[in-house]
Amino acid sequence: MFTMSAASKYNRIAPVYELLDLPLEFFFFRKWRKEALSGLSGKVLEIGVGSGRNLKYYQAGCSVTGIDASEGMLEKARQKTRGVKNVNLFLMDAEHLEFPDNSFDYIIATFVLCTIPDPVIALKEMRRVLKPSGELIALEHMHSSNPVISLFEHMIDPFLFFLLGDHTTRHTVKNIQEAGFTILEAKKLAFKDIFRKIRAKP
Repeated sequence: MFTMSAASKYNRIAPVYELLDLPLEFFFFRKWRKEALSGLSGKVLEIGVGSGRNLKYYQAGCSVTGIDASEGMLEKARQKTRGVKNVNLFLMDAEHLEFPDNSFDYIIATFVLCTIPDPVIALKEMRRVLKPSGELIALEHMHSSNPVISLFEHMIDPFLFFLLGDHTTRHTVKNIQEAGFTILEAKKLAFKDIFRKIRAKP
């Protein structure tokens, strides 16, 4: 049976993507992005840079490399980086990162581990290219331990996957640990334990 890849789905919705989650962006996401990203320095790899919503929060001292599997989304990000010298964007699969081992000081993943087909493989790749002294910072929505919320997540998961390639039932903290990371922080941000900020060491 034909299944549209996540990249194809995001190519299709790229022109209207920023309108789809505008309420969440306005009330929650932009505050979380600023808090998580504004103090970074050194070489940063952003996985699933998307339309480039994070880019304005990096300080000038960061050398930012952004990757995404969707050319349509990357084009939106490129529009935000015209004239910006410290950001480079590449079309790339998160499960097959084209960088040497120990290349980056930070790896950033915001609302993308829910869409990567095999998040553990991708996380192992992130760990490979992260310096031993580096840090993974993730903002994600994930499976809730609350039974009522969990039931709702399971109900909407097929629809969100069909539209966006997005899974609402992933156990992201567990996946990060399975990839070999040590969790430093798994801070609950909103809606009980759905949205979290995760910091981890390789």
